Amino acid sequence: MGFKNGIIIGLLILAFGSLIFIPAADSRSFGLFLTGIFIQGAALSLLQTASNPYISIIGPIESAAKRMSIMGLCNKFAGVIVPIVMGTIFLKNASAIESKIADIATTAAERELLLQEVLGRVHTPYIVLAIVFTLFAIFIKYSNLPEVDVDKEDEVIDGEVKVTKTSIFQFPHLFLGAFCIFVYVAAEVMAGDIIGVYGKSLGISADITKYFTTLTLASMLVGYVVGIIVIPKYITQQFALKICAILGVIFVGAAYLTHGYTSVIFVGLLGLANSLMWPAIFPLGIKGLGKFTKTGSAIMVMGIAGGAVWPLIYGYLKDYLHMDFQLAFFVSVLPCYLYIWYFAVAGHKVRTKG
Repeated sequence: MGFKNGIIIGLLILAFGSLIFIPAADSRSFGLFLTGIFIQGAALSLLQTASNPYISIIGPIESAAKRMSIMGLCNKFAGVIVPIVMGTIFLKNASAIESKIADIATTAAERELLLQEVLGRVHTPYIVLAIVFTLFAIFIKYSNLPEVDVDKEDEVIDGEVKVTKTSIFQFPHLFLGAFCIFVYVAAEVMAGDIIGVYGKSLGISADITKYFTTLTLASMLVGYVVGIIVIPKYITQQFALKICAILGVIFVGAAYLTHGYTSVIFVGLLGLANSLMWPAIFPLGIKGLGKFTKTGSAIMVMGIAGGAVWPLIYGYLKDYLHMDFQLAFFVSVLPCYLYIWYFAVAGHKVRTKG
């Protein structure tokens, strides 16, 4: 369908997924909420598959991380605002409402009113989101974005030698890159989403922990700005990836060795370590794919599943093996940054000659 149409269809599916939240709230169906999230996840996968290679190959591949950092800046700026807005809308007086619902003195009728009040907050924001996604799809449809045709690229450059490839499996760096995306998104989700659970485990109130994700995303914004300035003018994207991996190792260790708000701050600073990883990993993974760029992009995007798998490992260590939650976080996240370090140093260079 091409990159442009892929973006348009992804936005429309995203709008449809947003509308699912309205009947989900009215019927109080957790399964329907999950269905809406599933549809939105599918839409985001399509958007990622279309937009990331498009941004990577629209200019020199060496500066792809800079362009993707600009994308990330917009992405994470929205990510900083949304938890504040949604937290204010959905989680206003969350602790008080939780206490009232849990209080045995609260009657069934009162619990019903409390639940109705909370679920009634869903309608307006998700209707607005559906409208915004639809309008943006229409804007993209009639915009003058150039289409990039990679299907006619039969040759790729390996050093100075032109090599004709016949299979996607002749690009080992692609699969190493896809696994790198897998562990990177795992680390990002652990830093951005688990940070709330992490804070609660330290005894911090839910009224405060609901804003911790904003801390992680704000530190990512700082990293994106740095990437826009220094890549590729001062450093290469692979060197930036190496530095970020080293920072990840340092911050994870510091989070484990400290306590209270200090530990939470180090988890939040993982956003800085994570900031330039996607912008660097993605172009390194699809570099030189030629006519296989679209397929390779889809394989890279499937690595996002790491964000779904890795929290389960953390939960298993913490809840089933009864490991201290800080140690469980350290043990589950550290290997991610070590592998990313390997990919930055050597993994992206692995090639085949035929």
